[in-house]
Amino acid sequence: QVQLEESGGGTVQAGGSLRLSCAASGLSFGSSAIGWFRQAPGKEREFVGVSNWSGTTYTADSVMKGRITISRDKDKSTVYLQMNNLTPEDTADYYCAARDHPYGSREVADYRYWGQGTQVTVSL
Repeated sequence: QVQLEESGGGTVQAGGSLRLSCAASGLSFGSSAIGWFRQAPGKEREFVGVSNWSGTTYTADSVMKGRITISRDKDKSTVYLQMNNLTPEDTADYYCAARDHPYGSREVADYRYWGQGTQVTVSL
């Protein structure tokens, strides 16, 4: 049974940083892409970035550009999303998702497994 568990969300002031974690179990972590998405109230879920099986990453062209870093710890089966210089527009539920594929995708529909999400609130 595949499980993804996000953690690290919370409330932070504008300009602050957070590091989200996505702990994976029940899947072949070393051959699975893990993506990060977010969903703000009343909006569609949008792609943030992805860690490919090898640890290479790419991020969305326009979402949080230049303010995020994605990393992978294979020993802990965990992927991290470091977010810096947060703004109120970054307030959303953040989700990690896993593909049955070594390379990631920007499309929600391409991910089979999803975590429950962790809430990030950025205040002025």
